Amino acid sequence: MIYCEGLVKIYKTDDLEVVALQGLNIEVAPGEMMAIIGNSGSGKSTLLNILGGLDRPSAGQVRVGDWNLLKITDEELVQYKRKTVGFIWQNNARNLIPYLTALENVEMPMMLSGVYDRAYARQLLEWVGLKERIHNKLQQLSGGEQQRVAIAISLANRPSLLLADEPTGSVDTRTSDMIMDIFRRLNKELGVTIVIVTHDMTLAGKVDRVVAIRDGMTSTEFIKRNPSLDQTEAEAAAALGGVHEEYVVLDRVGRLQIPAAYLKSLGIEGKASMEFDGEQIIIKTPKSLDGQTDE
Repeated sequence: MIYCEGLVKIYKTDDLEVVALQGLNIEVAPGEMMAIIGNSGSGKSTLLNILGGLDRPSAGQVRVGDWNLLKITDEELVQYKRKTVGFIWQNNARNLIPYLTALENVEMPMMLSGVYDRAYARQLLEWVGLKERIHNKLQQLSGGEQQRVAIAISLANRPSLLLADEPTGSVDTRTSDMIMDIFRRLNKELGVTIVIVTHDMTLAGKVDRVVAIRDGMTSTEFIKRNPSLDQTEAEAAAALGGVHEEYVVLDRVGRLQIPAAYLKSLGIEGKASMEFDGEQIIIKTPKSLDGQTDE
């Protein structure tokens, strides 16, 4: 569903150039539900904006389904954003039109695309647990209810990809769990691919795969040890030591990002010594001039 290779994004002003993504590689399978994590400034939101058609890549390859987002025209981009991708913002004010009801907000993207289906709009609001709130306006809904309306809006035009930027960042734990349950159900029942950007590692137990981004590149992945676990089993396993196994990601030419904590514990900066013993690759601090290893 998503294929990025060597993806680069550079922001330029008259006297400043910032490289937000510097050769990022990532693949997401159709129907997958996964999360992208990273510190502020790591490039995760930039990646989401590119996938959502809100920003243009500078170089590399980036495809979503049949769309090549590096070469897409402005006219094609409008169709892509209307039909292929749904977007959920953390800030509810960006998701909803305040003077419209919940139902009218869901109907709006249908009207803009020319495929109006009032029954489907009602069904979406029922799916997110707002059957009794469809005629309420923004100020009559709680923060969690507004975010659930946003989920319904993002699915109005039946997209194959759903992007969520910190969707649980402004709600309490109980509402966060409810929103993640909705994502999981929609993922299973509709088959929509869901990519969630977050800094909250507690979400890791609720998705099958977590990709960590550091300095504009993919660094590590966390993959569920047993994909067949349901959510209850996954949460129980997490309490007993975690459900995900961590992997370092290699790009096509064999480069990898070693977790910063490992490098710091060994005092490695700039260069490292590498050995292969026939079964394992061993990374050490470089040898000093006297032939001894700096441990």
